[in-house]
Amino acid sequence: MFDIVAPLDKVSQEFVDALQEKIDLKTKPQGSLGLLESVAFKVGFLQQTLTPSFTHPSVVIFAADHGVAEEGVSLFPQVVTEQMVLNFLQGGAAINCFSKQHNIDLKIVNAGVKANFDHIQADNFINQPIALGTENFAQHAAMTEQECEAAIAQGADIVLQQHKAGCNVIGFGEMGIANTTSAAAIMSALLSLSGQQCAGKGTGITDQTVLLKAKVIDQAIQAHQLQNADALTVLQKVGGFEIAMMVGAMLKAAELSMLVLVDGFIASSAALVASEINENFLQYTQFCHQSDEQAHQLLLTNMQATPLLNLGMRLGEGSGVAVAYPLLVSALAFLNEMASFNDAGVSDSGQ
Repeated sequence: MFDIVAPLDKVSQEFVDALQEKIDLKTKPQGSLGLLESVAFKVGFLQQTLTPSFTHPSVVIFAADHGVAEEGVSLFPQVVTEQMVLNFLQGGAAINCFSKQHNIDLKIVNAGVKANFDHIQADNFINQPIALGTENFAQHAAMTEQECEAAIAQGADIVLQQHKAGCNVIGFGEMGIANTTSAAAIMSALLSLSGQQCAGKGTGITDQTVLLKAKVIDQAIQAHQLQNADALTVLQKVGGFEIAMMVGAMLKAAELSMLVLVDGFIASSAALVASEINENFLQYTQFCHQSDEQAHQLLLTNMQATPLLNLGMRLGEGSGVAVAYPLLVSALAFLNEMASFNDAGVSDSGQ
């Protein structure tokens, strides 16, 4: 079910050399466009063309509630998840502004919010809840094996539909009160780190609440015996429905050779799970920004990921993806439109 991402080492060396030469021979010193050159190479490599392009760029927001909110680990009450979903649908959130600005298609998914959205009829809303939130993982497993598998499968199917609509570049956002606790617990279990190393301020909790959050994580890792557990078990025991759907969505996007745009801390925890499930997954990703959540840099370092931006953002909801997207467009613009030394009649360095 999960062996779905092919390695990219089958691309011919001749193509790799041609792509790198095209980048190097633009009218600029080699490497002078920094990360934009790396992005251009990655997208050309993924699409296996010297003239890559983005079509139907999309962001999918998965929303769900978390039973662990009962432990007092978040500043906001759970009802805020429902309220923010309605805000997304009304066009009032940051991701609405940014996606509209850059012509990014936006989909909102009810993955498991503790609310009833049956009355909502909107073209950009996908109402496929697994349950009304996860269980409190401080007391029980967050979800059953069947629920975890269903969430992964639904995330994959949603991406498949986006791909059929012409999308080849996709990012993922999330909304869910207490989901930084789930993300930190996933990171703690899979990287063998303490709760204190992984827990951050989330929506702005106090230092005292951060310590509580770390304690809840440590106790859950111990209670569920996750010290050496596989990624799917960790996801099931301490994850969230929105994170599980993101895992399935990311893996399916990679299978379809789409560029996967990774947002902040919570999306990165989903990427970590995906990379544990398939070792080739990270070849298909572009991490968009370093979150201000204190453990995100450590998580990025572990995955050897270089984010495009560091703006002190910690909003989630795919906002970092939408803000970074124009940089990716610029990377393809220079690759496809910038003159080469030969085209422009400019002397290169001779190297």
